[in-house]
Amino acid sequence: MDLEEIKQKMFEKLKPSGWDMFFKSYIFSSQFTDVLSKLYELSSSDKRFTPPLKDLFRAFEECPYDKLQVVIVGQDPYPHLDQADGISFSCSKTGKLQPSLRYIFDEINRTIYGGNKVCTDVDLKRWSNQGILMLNTALTTEVGKIGQHYDIWNDFTAHLFDYLSHNKQEIIYIYMGKKAQGWADLVSDDNHKIFVSHPASAAYTRQKEWNSDNAFLKVQQLVAQKTGNIIKW
Repeated sequence: MDLEEIKQKMFEKLKPSGWDMFFKSYIFSSQFTDVLSKLYELSSSDKRFTPPLKDLFRAFEECPYDKLQVVIVGQDPYPHLDQADGISFSCSKTGKLQPSLRYIFDEINRTIYGGNKVCTDVDLKRWSNQGILMLNTALTTEVGKIGQHYDIWNDFTAHLFDYLSHNKQEIIYIYMGKKAQGWADLVSDDNHKIFVSHPASAAYTRQKEWNSDNAFLKVQQLVAQKTGNIIKW
């Protein structure tokens, strides 16, 4: 495996979105070499990971840095093979609505559209393209298992939040679940922070509705007040 070639290809894919400014020092660091080596070692020992390397930074590739206005912080990718596509909660690879995303869609439909619109497009790059970074705090996980790669990505996630805190002010953050909320202190209070449970918890306990405390409606209103733009969920 030619790590330097892989790194260069990843870096080139980030240039159009403008995230190359952030990623340049990280991608070509020994720290990222260690991450890639660890993923390769795990995969070689029959502990395959998801999403594949080509989709590792897709959330950033699809979200223009200059448009960044919202960060939705999740936990880790869908664990099933060929399901995660690099954008948190997105299901473009299978085209099938997953439970967590169904709860999110239901909440948006109920609180923003009054029950008159049903979201059906499960590829969330349309959100990313509007400046909504759909972030997992662990960018990979072991196939078939959740929560296996948090330690691998801790340094990267800390670096990202520190960078955003110093370079992007007045960003709206939605922290979904306790894992995500544990990162909130790394972001300055100049930003707007919203804390909710993870929609997977509603799916796990088979709740009729996921209570997001109107998080998406709040985001809609805050973005409209700041920019005059209306998010197209």
